[in-house]
Amino acid sequence: MKTFITSLAVGTVLLVAGSSASAQGYHVLNTFHIPSSGGWDYIAVSPTTDNIYVSHATQVNILNKNTGDSVGVIPNTTGVHGIAFAPEFLKGFVSNGKLNTVTIFEMNINAVEGQVNVGENPDAIMYDQYSKKVWVCNGHDKSLSVIDPANNNIVKTIELDGKPETAVADAGHIYINIEDKNEIQVVNSTTYVVEHSWKIGAGKSPSGLAIDVATKRLFAGCDNKLLIVMNAENGKVVKELPIGEGCDGVAFDAGKKLIFSSNGEGTLSMIKEVSANKYEVMKPVPTKKGARTIAVDEKTHKVYLPTADFVPAPAVGQEAPKRRGTVPGTFQVLVVGE
Repeated sequence: MKTFITSLAVGTVLLVAGSSASAQGYHVLNTFHIPSSGGWDYIAVSPTTDNIYVSHATQVNILNKNTGDSVGVIPNTTGVHGIAFAPEFLKGFVSNGKLNTVTIFEMNINAVEGQVNVGENPDAIMYDQYSKKVWVCNGHDKSLSVIDPANNNIVKTIELDGKPETAVADAGHIYINIEDKNEIQVVNSTTYVVEHSWKIGAGKSPSGLAIDVATKRLFAGCDNKLLIVMNAENGKVVKELPIGEGCDGVAFDAGKKLIFSSNGEGTLSMIKEVSANKYEVMKPVPTKKGARTIAVDEKTHKVYLPTADFVPAPAVGQEAPKRRGTVPGTFQVLVVGE
C-alpha cells in the first residue's frame, strides 16, 4: 500500500468517533462457513432471490443469505472475479479471469447456459439497466467488453487509457476506476464513446467504486487509505475522506445513505452521506483480515464480506512472505448489520 495522504478537499467533513447511532449498531452478526480452499474476489446479492453469490477459486458458491446454507454452485469459472445479474433477462454473468470468458447462467435455477469470449483477464462485471447491457472490465487488455444479454453476443469492445478496476452506472454513463492512472473514465452507454478522463485528486490506485445516482456522487476507494467523493457530472473532487488500509471494495446503501469501504486490514469503514457535499466519517467496524470485498443488500441493509483464516505470522527473525497464506478449509462470509 502507498503512503496515506491526509489532505482534505474543501467542504464539510465530520469525524464521528462512535456517537452516531447509525454506526454504533453495526457489527458482525454471523459467519457463513464454506469448507473448501482457494482464493476469492467479489461477492454479489441476487436481486430476485434470497441468495448471495461468492466467487471462490474455480467456482461460484451460492448461499442462502439468511441462513448461509449452500444452494448450489456455478462450476468451471477458473480465476473467477465478479458476478452480475440482468433481471429482465433472468440471466447471471460470471467473469472468469484465467479463461478470458464470461459464464452465463439462468438466475432462477442457476443452470449454466454457456460462455462468451471477452478480453484478457476479465475482472469486475456489472449490468446496466439503462443500456440493458453487461459491461466487463478486462484488466490486461485495458478495455471494456459489452455483452447484449438478449443474445449473449459481444456488441462492442471499448479501449481505455489504463487498467479498469471497477465500473458503476447511471442513466446514460458508465464510470470506470482506472487503477494505474489514478483516474475515472466516463463512457457514454449508448454511443460507447469515452467522453471524459477525470483525475481523482490525492487518491492512488482506485479499486472499489460506488455511486449515489440521486446526488450524482461517485465514491472511489483508494490504496492510500482515501475515499474520493467525485461529482459525476463534472469530475470535480468534492471530498477526500479517510478509510482503512487495503480497500478493494466500496458499496453504497441508498436507503440509509451509508458508504462502506471493505478494508483488508480487518475493518469496515462507514461514512454517512448527509448531503451531496457533507459527510460524517464514523467509527469503523472490526471485521477480519482479508475481508476486502463487499456486497450490500439494500432490502435488509446487511453487508457481506468474504475472507478466510490466515496462517500465523512468522516468528521474530524469520523472513516474512510477501503475502500470508490462508488456512485450508476456512473460507467464510461475514455478515455485518445492525
